[in-house]
Amino acid sequence: MKRLIDKNKFGPWAIVTGASSGIGKGIARQLAADGLNLILVARRLPLLEEIGKSLSGEFGIEYRVIEADLGQEGAVKKIAELTGDLDIGLLVSNAGTGKPGKFLSFSHGEQKYFLQLNALSHFDLTYCFGRKMAKRKSGGILITGAMGATDGVPYMASMAASKALLLSLGKSLHYEFKEFGINITILVTTPTDTAIIPLLGFDKDTMPMKPITVEQCVSEALGALAKNRISVMPGFKFRVTNALVPASVSRNMTGELMKKNNHIV
Repeated sequence: MKRLIDKNKFGPWAIVTGASSGIGKGIARQLAADGLNLILVARRLPLLEEIGKSLSGEFGIEYRVIEADLGQEGAVKKIAELTGDLDIGLLVSNAGTGKPGKFLSFSHGEQKYFLQLNALSHFDLTYCFGRKMAKRKSGGILITGAMGATDGVPYMASMAASKALLLSLGKSLHYEFKEFGINITILVTTPTDTAIIPLLGFDKDTMPMKPITVEQCVSEALGALAKNRISVMPGFKFRVTNALVPASVSRNMTGELMKKNNHIV
C-alpha cells in the first residue's frame, strides 16, 4: 500500500470519526499503513474494536476506540476528554448520514439531529482540535462534505445545507490555518461504493455513472490533504460532469431520481 500521509507532520495520533464502515474505515486502514496510531470513533463499539485489533495486528499501530453519537450534543466534549493525554496531529471528521424525504415530512427533532451530525459536530471538532494543532504548529484536518451540496439536493435539503456550510468553513479556514502549519481539506464526496448507496434508494449496478471504490476515494482525499489542497472531488468522471452540467439541470435530474427511487409522493 502506497504511503500517503507523513506521520511526522500528521502523527503520532489521528482521530477518525465515522470509522466503523465505508470511507471512514478505508481512511483508518490507510492511516494505519502510514504508521499513525488511531482513535476510532463511531456508535458501534464492537465494530470499532474489531477494526482496531485488526489494524493493530497488521500494521503494529496503537489504537483507542470511543463510542459516540456525533448527532448528540456533548459527543465532541467526550472525545476531547478521552483523548486529552494524546498528541493528535490529524483529524478526519467523517461522520454523517443521509436520509431522503420531503423537508416538511421530518420532525423538527429529526432535522436538528441531521444538522448536529452533518454540520455542527464537524464545526465543534474543527474548533476543538484546531486549537490544539495551532499550539503544536502542525497538523491536518480532513472534513467530509458532499457533491452537489452548494447547489441543493432535493429531498435531502437539510443534509445538503449542512454540507454546504462545511465547504464554506473549510475554504475560509484554509487561509487562516496556514500560519499555524495546519493543512485543511474538504472532501467533496462523490458517489462511492459504500452502504449509503442503497440507503439513498440507488442500485450501484444500474446507476448512470458507477460509484468509485472506497480505495480511490481515500487515496485522492488523503493525497489532497497532504498537498494542502482546499478541496477534492474524487473521480475524474464526476469532476467533468460537475464542471459541464449546469447546476439547475443537475438539481432537477437529482430531484426526479430521488423522488422515483425512494417512492416519494
